[in-house]
Amino acid sequence: MSEAKKAQLLKALLSIVPFEGWSESALTEAGASCDLSSQDISILFPRGVTDVLRFYNQQLDHKVMETLEKNGLADMKVRDRITLAVRTKLELMTPDREAIRKGVSFFTMPLKASEGMHNVYDTVDAMWLAAGDTSTDYNFYSKRLLLAGVYSSTLLFWLDDSSENFEKTWAFLDRRIAEVLKIGGTLGKTIGKISALANKFQTCSPFAKKNL
Repeated sequence: MSEAKKAQLLKALLSIVPFEGWSESALTEAGASCDLSSQDISILFPRGVTDVLRFYNQQLDHKVMETLEKNGLADMKVRDRITLAVRTKLELMTPDREAIRKGVSFFTMPLKASEGMHNVYDTVDAMWLAAGDTSTDYNFYSKRLLLAGVYSSTLLFWLDDSSENFEKTWAFLDRRIAEVLKIGGTLGKTIGKISALANKFQTCSPFAKKNL
């Protein structure tokens, strides 16, 4: 029941945010339109707007994962899966683009920046999982770090894109994915060499032998 109320409140707030921003006063106004008191709102979203944005992001990520699952990813290359994931997320946000713009501004505030990064991490992690990623070594982190850069830069480009059907955004996304594949390949080789050297050192080190 609380999830339904959260969704109802979010929907009401999204209609207000383009004009008033992601503010506590806007949240209170949205709550009133849903017959929710300040106490009701604090129970649903203890940290106010910050929690609403977290909930909104999680809802979108869940829809992205559902979409990818329905698209028969088995026959797609990994880069195409990731491209589809980023594009799907942006397309889902299109009806509320001005609210998203306000959200980006909200997370530029010093006290909110860490929450913004947390949301980005949640998104790129969900995208990699939906794309079938099963890595557990350094690749797990490098993949998410690189995709965070792609997603964030594409999001900002998309917010200012006035081209038809966001054609310039999709071209930008393709270029960023291609760049990251080059960087990722180099990064992976470099980290792999460092790991190999570290293992070799550990094997040869007299200190390591003493501890065997």
